[in-house]
Amino acid sequence: MKIVIITETFLPSIDGVVTRLTAAIKHLRKMNHEVVVIAPDLGVYEYEGATVEGVKATIMPFYRYRPFALPQKEVKALLLKHDPDLVHVVNPALVGATGVYYAKKLGYPLIASYHTHIPKYLDYYWIYKPMKPVFWAYARKLHNMAAINLCTSKAIQEELIAKNFHNVHLWKRGVDINKFHPSHANKSMRKRLSNNQVNKKLLVFVGRLAVEKEIHKLKPLLEARDDVCLAIVGDGPAREMLDNTFEGTNTVFTGFMQGQELAEAFASADALIFPSVTETLGLVILEAMAAGLPVIAAKSGPTMEQITDKKTGLLFENGNTQSLIHAIEQLEDQELQSRLRENVRQEAEKFSWSEPSQQLLKFYDELLESS
Repeated sequence: MKIVIITETFLPSIDGVVTRLTAAIKHLRKMNHEVVVIAPDLGVYEYEGATVEGVKATIMPFYRYRPFALPQKEVKALLLKHDPDLVHVVNPALVGATGVYYAKKLGYPLIASYHTHIPKYLDYYWIYKPMKPVFWAYARKLHNMAAINLCTSKAIQEELIAKNFHNVHLWKRGVDINKFHPSHANKSMRKRLSNNQVNKKLLVFVGRLAVEKEIHKLKPLLEARDDVCLAIVGDGPAREMLDNTFEGTNTVFTGFMQGQELAEAFASADALIFPSVTETLGLVILEAMAAGLPVIAAKSGPTMEQITDKKTGLLFENGNTQSLIHAIEQLEDQELQSRLRENVRQEAEKFSWSEPSQQLLKFYDELLESS
């Protein structure tokens, strides 16, 4: 079949959405399906044999961290040019909204997937918080134009159904269990991440640096425990604020990492720290687990789907410093830490990318059969 995927984010951007999409595209191409990606033009025009059609991208005044593609008629021309069997719109909001509109207008079977919990993000930006009902209504309208909707965790599935999104299905999670592996641990990376304080407990945060990720809430831990180091891997609009927040603490900012470098960072730490409660899944949790790294995470629906307390990680109450410190203290139990490392790798091995990618193909087949 011929598939057009319209997405708000794609390579060379690095995030969970892109990771999931690239894994799916590899699988689809291996099965000899034709894939065209319509995405913001960031200089990538081919991936694994899939054509990438870049559309004009613009830096937005409220978010200068990366460019976005706004709604535009070019999407209609590209749909007519490629004339797909179906259209998959990923996170419809801006250019994706145009994709939904023109796919429906031109009569193409349409599937949409929900990855970024924007209405929840608004809780962290007081100026926009009153607009939550508007954002929910906008997202619901776009997604309900699709015949099938996908999301990445049961908790989000339940929330979307409660918000009257139609025909919502769970798109299972996956991880590259060969790329992320305990064998990638090395002393050089640990020195880098800990600023040469290799004997201290090394916690690593991996992700976009934004207010809703709640990274700033880790500072009281570092003030209370001088035997803990924090490595913050990633970049984003809150970088300058976080630089100021963590000044004088045992914190290292590395910027973005990917590939072998990221695999080494995961495997060389003592735990992944995951303070956010706004994620629709949190793919880095599974990547850390594949690297044999215990996860210390704030309790939320999506994180608790992935982590069983004291079996595959340690859970704490969001915003509760004492609860977080207690989780760190439990990590001092060497027997527990060893058991966690073994358990997380075993758990991750259940989730290769082949199953969710094959599942997506099944949804595509169902969509075509019902169209």
